[in-house]
Amino acid sequence: MDPVRGWTARACTIVFLLGFMAEDRIGPRLGRHGFAAMALLLATMALVPVGLAPYGPAPILLVLLSAMLASRYRGRELWVWLGLINLALGLVMWFTWTRERYIGITLLGYASFQMFAALVMRYAAQAEQAGDALRAANADLLATRSLLAEGARDHERLRLARDLHDVAGHKLTALKLNLAALARDPAAGADPRTTFCAKLADELLTDIRGVVQAMRRGEGLDLGAAITTLADCFPRPRLELELAPDARPASLSQAEAVLRTVQEGLVNAARHSQAQTLWVVLRREGGELQLDLRDDGRGVGELRPGNGLRGMRERLEAVGGGLRIERTDTGGVHLLARLPSDPA
Repeated sequence: MDPVRGWTARACTIVFLLGFMAEDRIGPRLGRHGFAAMALLLATMALVPVGLAPYGPAPILLVLLSAMLASRYRGRELWVWLGLINLALGLVMWFTWTRERYIGITLLGYASFQMFAALVMRYAAQAEQAGDALRAANADLLATRSLLAEGARDHERLRLARDLHDVAGHKLTALKLNLAALARDPAAGADPRTTFCAKLADELLTDIRGVVQAMRRGEGLDLGAAITTLADCFPRPRLELELAPDARPASLSQAEAVLRTVQEGLVNAARHSQAQTLWVVLRREGGELQLDLRDDGRGVGELRPGNGLRGMRERLEAVGGGLRIERTDTGGVHLLARLPSDPA
């Protein structure tokens, strides 16, 4: 073989392998047209050695390319790509190989390998999608369980507050009235113990009223453990959580909106942005609760909200809040949700 042809074939093979390995990192950022351009470049780099070094192992590169295409395309698009690749492979072999009787069997063999690689990759992609769906469903169940637990605790607190007010408060008020009547009796009123008992009843009634008010006021719902449990369902991204001590939702509907927003942020970061870290900050600022979600993804282009982000905005607006969606300087997704601190 001519040394120039040999070195050219080796250089194209190296370029193909470097591009194939880099696709896993840069592919999601290329977009649809960028990925198609990259696939055409890799196909060219794989076909050049087929023509320069006939009867060599270069067509195996197209098997790798088929697996890469199957990770992005499906159905008719995938079969069109595979058909065009094998058509180009057949033409290159027809014009460069001298033993025509080997072309058909070689083309059929490598086409079979390509189809096998594409099917394996499609099954792997479907298994990954099923795993993502299962993790999302598990996160949804955990979020619901956490909300139910927080709601049960909140309901029990209010029930105890009502019982204290209705039962203990009523009995102590009756006791005070009876002690006041007893103090007006000349015989019993002179006993200092009567006055002391009336004083104790006054103090106890004041204390119970203070406890009831505190229980009714509460500190809001604590979502730290629930959010952490949600993040544990996903192998990626890693959660960095910051909750201000005074930033607790005042109602169950607010808590649900916060928890569902974080859940959707986790799902989007895991599925679409290839993010490694998700930062979640819940704070009270300017008389309202603010939920700040930001990931380190590497997306490009305009951010178009899908059903998940639209549902997130609708859920927040239903409790009097709002949502702002934008990209970070590095291409990640930045969500800023706000909620009124005193919901109606």
